[in-house]
Amino acid sequence: MHKINLPERPGWRERATEVGFTFADMGGEPYWDETSAYRLTLRQIEDDIEDPATDLHAMCREAVAAAVVSEEWMERLAIPRPYWDFVERSWAAGEPELYGRFDLAYDGNGPARLLEYNADTPTSLYESASFQWLWFEESRDAGVLSPRTDQFNRIHEALVERWAEICAPGEDVHFAADRDNPEDYATVEAIAWAAREAGLGAHFTALSGIGVTDQGQLADDQDRVIGTLFKLYPWEDMLRDDFAPNLQPSQTRFIEPPWKAVLSNKALLPLLWSMFPGHPNLLPAFFAADIQAVRRGEPTPFAAAIAEAEPALARGHVTKPIFSREGSGVVITEAGRETDRAPDDSYSHHPQVVQALAPLPVFDGFHPVLGAWIVGERCAGLGIREDRARITHNLSRFKPHFIEG
Repeated sequence: MHKINLPERPGWRERATEVGFTFADMGGEPYWDETSAYRLTLRQIEDDIEDPATDLHAMCREAVAAAVVSEEWMERLAIPRPYWDFVERSWAAGEPELYGRFDLAYDGNGPARLLEYNADTPTSLYESASFQWLWFEESRDAGVLSPRTDQFNRIHEALVERWAEICAPGEDVHFAADRDNPEDYATVEAIAWAAREAGLGAHFTALSGIGVTDQGQLADDQDRVIGTLFKLYPWEDMLRDDFAPNLQPSQTRFIEPPWKAVLSNKALLPLLWSMFPGHPNLLPAFFAADIQAVRRGEPTPFAAAIAEAEPALARGHVTKPIFSREGSGVVITEAGRETDRAPDDSYSHHPQVVQALAPLPVFDGFHPVLGAWIVGERCAGLGIREDRARITHNLSRFKPHFIEG
């Protein structure tokens, strides 16, 4: 894995505007940055990213099966008790999932380590699936990249295939997001584009425009009943919304399904470690409350595992809220000393998990995080974001990648 300096495509910003990539620059800084790209080998992609990410997702599904029948874990996951049955039934019924993104620490030498799973409302999809592929094709056609290069990116094709698997031919799907958030809107449009290619009807509706009919069904702002809804609104918020009591009685099919509340939650990290201790793609992870209990000499079922992981945690660990976005609330501690803290701590009132530190590599002063995209149950592509800081946030740059060798 290397970072290679490359010339920018002439007029790429105009091209971005033309294809609807309106947030290529954000906050006065480039968000999309093609002054360089990451080169990986086919072996690195297949052996260190694609296959492990697919295996990690299978492990996550095992974790859901265990959690939804466990009162202890449903409490630890902070899923509101009135909706435990809603979540468990969605899993028992086999309600289908669409996509997710594993964030991985990786420097070119395996194994990649799981930092977290964005399993419910991951963004950066448009730039990963579409604009990154356009960059690759145009760069290769211009001779900037060798004809022998490739890119790990069949995200769009996989989404088309997945929509065809989980919906009936011609089925209407509503797509809901915050209309005023350009990145959210682009994500929803990218997914709706795939649904249309799969032969489905796709209707955008603003989240704020969804209401309830006299019969208890969800409807959009044109009074169309919503049978299937893709929503870019996280389950941890939906289940705490004043609107939440209407969800289960509506009989709407949600994508992502309610059981994704188990995975879109950093409490998944200690759950996975408890089920698969020592797995090469996982980092030791525990609830902060359990670590504090051990230090007070109080009993906890995780005492032995915490004691075993103590040397790794003492070298370095990351504390993060079970619910947070864009690095909010993350604190890095090394050798007993806080060395980094996210400026935004608006999620820090939630329960905390402690995960052993996997230091991110450094390329030209930037720290990359690899995003391995899952579509259905398989890894289908890669997106990379980097930052000068060690905590990735909403303005961290998106970097294209290519495969050579």
